Amino acid sequence: MGGVIAFPDVEAPENMTLILSPLPGIPLIQPGDDLAALILDVLSASGITLQDGDILVLAQKIVSKTEGRMVKLATVMPSAKAVQLAEQTHKDPRVVELILGESKQVLRTRPGLIVVEHKLGFVCANAGIDHSNVGSRNPEDREWVLLLPENPDVSAAALRERLEAQAAAKIGVLIIDSHGRAWRLGVAGVAIGFSGMPGLVDLRGQADLFDRTLEVTQVGVADELAAAASLMMGQAAEGMPVVHARGFPYPLREGKLSELIRPKDEDLFR
Repeated sequence: MGGVIAFPDVEAPENMTLILSPLPGIPLIQPGDDLAALILDVLSASGITLQDGDILVLAQKIVSKTEGRMVKLATVMPSAKAVQLAEQTHKDPRVVELILGESKQVLRTRPGLIVVEHKLGFVCANAGIDHSNVGSRNPEDREWVLLLPENPDVSAAALRERLEAQAAAKIGVLIIDSHGRAWRLGVAGVAIGFSGMPGLVDLRGQADLFDRTLEVTQVGVADELAAAASLMMGQAAEGMPVVHARGFPYPLREGKLSELIRPKDEDLFR
C-alpha cells in the first residue's frame, strides 16, 4: 500500500493494558476557545498527569467549533447543480451545496444520502457535515451545520505542540469522527487527523504464533483507537468529547492521515 511506513521490529508489549478515560467537564465549545487550556484544566480536575506515550483523542466537533467551521444555512446560496442533486436525494439544497464544496467527487447517492470523496481524501457520507449537537436548544438556532476541520492533521499537530510544552511529555493527538462502513450497519469511530502517533503499523515480515511469516498484515491502529475512544464518548448527549488513552501498544512516531487512505488504483469498491 502506498505511503506505508514499515516497522519490522515493532512488537506489542507482552502485558498490555490500555486505559481509556473520558474527561468530564469540557464546556460547550465556542469559536476561538483555547482547546489546549480547556483540556489541561479537565486533565488536572481528573487527576491525570500526561506521560510519555499518552494519547488524547478528540471528537471532531470540538475541533471544528473552535476553528469556526459552523455555517448558518440561511447564508448559503445553492447552485443549480446543488438544487438538482437535492431533488434526487431529498436533501436541503443548501446542505448539498456545502457537501459539494467540501468534496472532490460525488461517488454514490440515494434518497437521504450522498457518498463523496472528501477533500481530505477519505470516502464518507455527506462530506462529514453534521446537524447534531450544533447550535443551541433555541429553535431559531437549529439551522446551523458543522463542517469538518480544514486540515485535521495540522489541527492535531498544533494542539499537540501546546500540550507537550505544558506537560513536558511526548504524546499523540488523534481527531476522530463517526463514519458508516461499506457492507456493515452502524457507525464507528475513525481517525480523520493525528499527530505524534502512527496511523498504520506494518507487521509484514514478522512471525505469527506458528512461526509463519506475515505477508499482508497491516494494522490501522489509529482507526482501532478511534473506535475504542468513540465507544467511551458516545454518540448523543453524553458530553464526553475528549478521551485520555494510556497504554497504546505501539511506539509513538510522527504520522498523518494519508497513511490510511487507500490509493484509488487499489480501491475495488468505487
